[in-house]
Amino acid sequence: MSEFHALVPAAGFGARMGIEVPKQYLDLAGQPMIWHAISTLCACPDIKTVYVVLAPDDEYFSQYDWSHCEGKLAPLYCGGATRAESVANGLLAAELEPDDWVLVHDAARPCLTQHLLSRMISELRDDPVGGILAVPVADTLKRADAQQRIACTEPREGLWQAQTPQMFRAGLLAGALAHCKTVTDEASAIEAMGLQPKLVASDSSNFKVTYPHDIVLAELLLKHKNN
Repeated sequence: MSEFHALVPAAGFGARMGIEVPKQYLDLAGQPMIWHAISTLCACPDIKTVYVVLAPDDEYFSQYDWSHCEGKLAPLYCGGATRAESVANGLLAAELEPDDWVLVHDAARPCLTQHLLSRMISELRDDPVGGILAVPVADTLKRADAQQRIACTEPREGLWQAQTPQMFRAGLLAGALAHCKTVTDEASAIEAMGLQPKLVASDSSNFKVTYPHDIVLAELLLKHKNN
């Protein structure tokens, strides 16, 4: 029977935050940001192992208490220069069975809930391709010109904003990343193989912390989640 594993690429720095420590280790509600994402994944009964792909010289991860994840957490110090490279390296180091499911999740999405995880696994466990959490685009979209003026309004019908986790079979994902190394998410590599991942409805609370002001919103959501 196929097993479910999570993989968190966490070898990046997060330059857009304008900080001196990697973004995933910023304090968020009393813990490093990555702690929240990992804790949610480790608490999921369907997930057997949570692999965290770290930079080879990472000196932060081991400083924190991960005892609540004992038996599930597996740090891998094999991160690459890009997200795709880190995920590919992590898949190789984890030595998973080709048919095992892998849920790749951003360290900077700390507000993931068990409800969304359960929905995703339930909808995709028998899917021939796999899929991603995503939300339909609700805002009006404007395309800018070189002077940052509106060039045109883009139609939003049928557009979805990709989130994570993104869930695919380990063998399929490893093969896709080997052939498409410049993608910014796993689904793009799968799409490049001519396959169509499924969109699993998520919500806006599972957002990615990208800029300093996002920290405040994430802390409010985590406070509500934990009450």
